[in-house]
Amino acid sequence: MMAPAMSSETQLFRMEDARRQTQRQLELIDRQITRRMTAILPQLARRQTGYHRGKAPDGRTLLERYRANLAELTAERQPEAEALSRKLARQDAAIAAMRDRLSVAGAHHPTSQEG
Repeated sequence: MMAPAMSSETQLFRMEDARRQTQRQLELIDRQITRRMTAILPQLARRQTGYHRGKAPDGRTLLERYRANLAELTAERQPEAEALSRKLARQDAAIAAMRDRLSVAGAHHPTSQEG
């Protein structure tokens, strides 16, 4: 026995839900990188402790180490983030196409025409 065909509106809803899940996965990667950088930051700052031989601490060094660590963490997750971004773009295109089909179908539907 075959399952009944899914309505276009139901299919669109499911597509939009899948897109939201993909977006959440991408945001999760960003949050994980931010959380790891937050955990690393005190270690980076500890390496640069106060004045050394009368010289003030150099903020540029801390910033350079921060950027290097951020680049490393981002590079680790880059393939996954890029794959999710491509998936998101495909989902956006599919959702837009489905909405176009629904609007065209609605325009040709007899109940939507004025009498």
